[in-house]
Amino acid sequence: MMKKLISLSAVAVAAALAAPAMAQEEGAAFSGPYVAGIVGYDKVRIDTPVGAGSDDGILYGAAVGYDLNVRGVVLGVEGEFSDSNVKETAEDVFVLGDSASVKTGRDLYAGIRLGGEVVPGVLLYAKGGYTNAKAKLAYDDGVDVTRGSTDLEGYRLGAGVETTVAGFLGRVEYRYSSYGDHQGTGLQPERHQVALLLGRRF
Repeated sequence: MMKKLISLSAVAVAAALAAPAMAQEEGAAFSGPYVAGIVGYDKVRIDTPVGAGSDDGILYGAAVGYDLNVRGVVLGVEGEFSDSNVKETAEDVFVLGDSASVKTGRDLYAGIRLGGEVVPGVLLYAKGGYTNAKAKLAYDDGVDVTRGSTDLEGYRLGAGVETTVAGFLGRVEYRYSSYGDHQGTGLQPERHQVALLLGRRF
């Protein structure tokens, strides 16, 4: 899935670069490479065959990307590394006195975004791509603690608004990630995030 998304992104950017009638304007806003820091809100929800649970926390990370502005239409590719402090613990899971916990780990994302400059210096956009998140697991039976982790693969969709001032960028976006039915267990993790990105274009 990730290879298909990367291939799609490469084809889209190459097509835009190859179109002589749609040449990029010199010094256009929302164009070129950038790096940005991320901070925001992260809510993780897990649906199970017998119910659902959720918890929330602080999102943090970093992003890199490249945008091409063709007469006000912006096409970009981006990658992201993020994490959060979301952790859920349940007690008396199997026997009295035991506990089990799930904590979010690193989240890798690669995708594309498409937007339009609605007024000078303001961009509205939608995005989508592949996400691979790690979940850290622990079980304490009162005597021993067993730890492990698992990877969650899925897709992310989002939308946001971005502005730029003197080469610096500010972005606010909503993102939804779905990881499907994890390994046929009936567990269906998903997350909702609101992120603020502050960065610099080069």
